[in-house]
Amino acid sequence: MNGGSVLDRREFLAAAAGASLVAAHGFGDAYEIQGRPLRVGLIGCGWYGKCDLFRLIQVAPVEVVSLCDVDSRMLAAAADVTAQRQASHKKPRTYSDYRAMLREKDLDIVLIATPDHWHALPMIAACEAGVDIYCQKPISVDIEEGKAMLAAARKHNRVVQIGTQRRSTPHLVEARDIVQSGKLGKIGLVEICCYYHMRASGNPPDMPPPNYLDWEMWTGPAPMRPYNSWDHPRGWRAFMEYGNGIVGDMCVHMLDMTRWMMGLGWPRSVSSSGGILVDKASKANISDTQTATFDFGDTKVVWEHRSWGDAPDPKYPWAATFYGENGTLKASVMSYDFVPNQGQPIHKDVTYELEQYPEDKTEPDLEKHVAPAIRHHMLDFLKAISERGRPVADIQEGYISTASCILANMSMKLGRTLVWDAEKQAVMGDAEANRLMHRPYRKPWTHPEA
Repeated sequence: MNGGSVLDRREFLAAAAGASLVAAHGFGDAYEIQGRPLRVGLIGCGWYGKCDLFRLIQVAPVEVVSLCDVDSRMLAAAADVTAQRQASHKKPRTYSDYRAMLREKDLDIVLIATPDHWHALPMIAACEAGVDIYCQKPISVDIEEGKAMLAAARKHNRVVQIGTQRRSTPHLVEARDIVQSGKLGKIGLVEICCYYHMRASGNPPDMPPPNYLDWEMWTGPAPMRPYNSWDHPRGWRAFMEYGNGIVGDMCVHMLDMTRWMMGLGWPRSVSSSGGILVDKASKANISDTQTATFDFGDTKVVWEHRSWGDAPDPKYPWAATFYGENGTLKASVMSYDFVPNQGQPIHKDVTYELEQYPEDKTEPDLEKHVAPAIRHHMLDFLKAISERGRPVADIQEGYISTASCILANMSMKLGRTLVWDAEKQAVMGDAEANRLMHRPYRKPWTHPEA
């Protein structure tokens, strides 16, 4: 795996908990190029874009020089808050089109936190502009986009960190040690799940978009739909036109975490079933119930989500459970529990850093339990930039996890198991499935090719 040895990874995360210790670990130069701070731009200034940006500001003396969003009101507010948060107190330039921002040719890092259907084109453009990239998960809405993104990163030698920050979550790094040390023995089954009631319900009326939102540009390469209040901000995941439902949003995290902990690559096959089984009245067109099996040979990873009913284990409603011959490990963003067949159980809760970073206490909408993971993920990203190496959530890892989840949705749609050829990057013997790997783009946007 790209994250280095277990010991190296743990030592790095422990040392990087305080930004003042970074220079002592040999990558302080990651903060500067030719004596100036790294210059940062953000594409997508909504909820998680600001969460990512402000965590980066907390751990590195970067200069945020550019912000981009198609919502002029959100963009102006983000510029004001960024000026307050960064050391220079300078207000970043603002753009409504990422292409104009990248044409300035003055950025070292770009963060991409748009809706999923807008990840591929800005990321590839940033690679072509010679910028290193932190891109939110899932990396793409179709598999061919992901192929093109990976190809662009490698062609232009860019460092690309994907926002699957479970790989940098302190207590989950410890949980990975348990797996890697062999204490579980042979792991034959991993159950991953999400039982949050997160699928939107209801039928908001279609209406004209607000005057501060460029709906044409927001829609971009996705199919044009009538605007309603769910679309922006944050409710767009209700629609498959912009993402891949709960599998694309939540399964990608738990599958990626499982792959990282166990050192798994591509699944041999993926099968999935489900649909809208309960809430048939809602305008949302993503599944409310879905099961998927990712077959890795001797290990099966089984996903289930329900956006209704109770979670089987209320302590672990979004989690992975590793069943080994010598014990069981449950792991989530909030904690882990290791119960060996012999010996004492081990429990560990999430790490908070509210005293080290008191601004976390008052930042609107911040997931306080996730903030440390984002900080560590940013430090790992900076270390990779300094060394021109691969970060722990390198674009290739993001591509595998994203594409596997997309295959699950394709399997559910087609009603059959899909066998994956990792060498050819295609579904074996299934022309119809391979056509679904490429979603049509709305004109004038052109789908990227690897």
